[in-house]
Amino acid sequence: MDDNTAEKQKKQEITFENSLKSQDTEEWWDIHFNRPIGFFWAKCAMVLHITPNMITIASIFIGAFGGFLFYYNNLKLNIIGMLLLTLANTFDSADGQLARLTNNKTQLGRILDGLAGDVWFIVIYIVICVRLVHFNHFNAWGVWSFGVLAGASHILAASMADYYRNVHLRLIKGKKGSEHDNSQDIEKQFSETKFKEKPFQKISLWFYKNYTKQQEKLSPKLQQFKNHLNEKFGDNIPEGLLLKIGQENKKYMPLTNILQFNIRVMFLFFSLLINKVWLYFVFDVVVMNLILSYLIIKEEQLFYFYDKYIRENNINNDKSK
Repeated sequence: MDDNTAEKQKKQEITFENSLKSQDTEEWWDIHFNRPIGFFWAKCAMVLHITPNMITIASIFIGAFGGFLFYYNNLKLNIIGMLLLTLANTFDSADGQLARLTNNKTQLGRILDGLAGDVWFIVIYIVICVRLVHFNHFNAWGVWSFGVLAGASHILAASMADYYRNVHLRLIKGKKGSEHDNSQDIEKQFSETKFKEKPFQKISLWFYKNYTKQQEKLSPKLQQFKNHLNEKFGDNIPEGLLLKIGQENKKYMPLTNILQFNIRVMFLFFSLLINKVWLYFVFDVVVMNLILSYLIIKEEQLFYFYDKYIRENNINNDKSK
């Protein structure tokens, strides 16, 4: 194959479809708004030789500043904040799309990607609390207590939604198509990483391993299923079995989308527009926790059933099965 042919094939691979994780895990707003804009940013970054991590870091600062503008009881400033947070989210989409298009996916990139959303919302929760106390004269102790509860609910919901989405991608795409990690591997990396040599990576891995451990604690039946699957098949898991589980698990992916950015931020914008920003905390604590609880219950039931299925049935490694 000559250089021109290779270059031509390389260009043909730079498509919108190839920049996506999976149609199963994408929601309508992302497909029609965030991802197309992110794809544009990703193509610009390729021309300018900008890395995915550089885009992520830019999104952190843009989103955090946008969130800061929600402090003011001023609709114009709030709308500017909404636009900046939306821009940051398209950047957050672009970093993953760029990583997939250039095959430049790294664990550090995944950690930074998760950190971006956390930084945005930490700023948002803090400024909302200060706003409610300063402008609305709410009781400070009550506001901060409810704000912490809402923030903890957000972190937990986003974490589990991300986990279940990556488990689904592991089922339908295999290891290469998923960013699914386990705490044992991360613990090993953490132990082998020297703080003096790589301080940022050491700190990042400490947070990431605890983040992953929390995900695993809340999904015991899924962990049991994974262990039995590994014991029985190792790396030669029947494709038919994975496809069957993936098809059944697909129906829960819309719930993971609800628990992540778009629906959450739309309600935040709504509460800002009507100047009832405390409603966002209520939405986070009540509505999102109910959805999360339902998702965990259904996922645990699904993987309990298939754990029992693989232990009680003679399934071989024939890919056609």
